[in-house]
Amino acid sequence: MMNAMESILSGFFLSLSLIIAIGAQNAFVLKQGLKQHHVFWVCLVCAVSDAVLIFAGTTGFGAAVEAFPEIESAARYGGALFLVAYSGKSFLSAWSTSHTLKPEGEIPGALWKTILTCMAFTWLNPHVYLDTVVLLGAISVQYEGAARVQFGVGAITASFIFFFSLGYGARFLAPVFQQPVAWKILDVAVGLIMFSIAISLVRG
Repeated sequence: MMNAMESILSGFFLSLSLIIAIGAQNAFVLKQGLKQHHVFWVCLVCAVSDAVLIFAGTTGFGAAVEAFPEIESAARYGGALFLVAYSGKSFLSAWSTSHTLKPEGEIPGALWKTILTCMAFTWLNPHVYLDTVVLLGAISVQYEGAARVQFGVGAITASFIFFFSLGYGARFLAPVFQQPVAWKILDVAVGLIMFSIAISLVRG
């Protein structure tokens, strides 16, 4: 029983350490949480996407990614273009929009558009593949049989807990973002995060 728990906790904390850093995906989830727009679906898409990639990594797909680096290259440049476009949108919002209403007073965008954007942040980000598929996949090799499954379960659990905590926990910051200047600062911060990540992707 202790060995099973050790495997689960190992996967849990390693996965958590990889996804907790501020990145494009996390910034998007935070912003949706603050606006309270399709929060459940955004968190679910992020967590399920991670689960699929973690499963792929722990079942051996990491070796395929290493064998075919063009997969990573396609994701790298496609992701960079997407992030540059989104950062421009954030900068434009900071410059031209004044959010004077409470976040919950805004009309949410179409659910399908939000889901597609959320999926793009996940599936067009090569860092996600490196973390979930390659790194977690490589580490899971040291576990055999049931222990490897338990490692993957722990990693997936961490992803679900993190994204839902981030999405729904963001509402506690809502009072701060009733001020227009706070939204402008957030838009600029998100834009800078997206643009810096895009640059890092291009540079490799």
